[in-house]
Amino acid sequence: MRLQEFWSRLDRQFGAMRAQSVARDHVFSTLGGRTAVDAIDAGLPVRKVWLAICEVYEVPPKER
Repeated sequence: MRLQEFWSRLDRQFGAMRAQSVARDHVFSTLGGRTAVDAIDAGLPVRKVWLAICEVYEVPPKER
């Protein structure tokens, strides 16, 4: 998954305003206690970050 696709999916799932909050404010234990943005900046695969968000926010499997 490319970074552009990550942001597009996040915007579609949560809306542009909330997507930014989910990515920048929520700390995910499955990402080592990092936010999504921090995890991506640290080099974690974007797909892994997306799936962590999907798990916590219970995104339906067909939308993952």
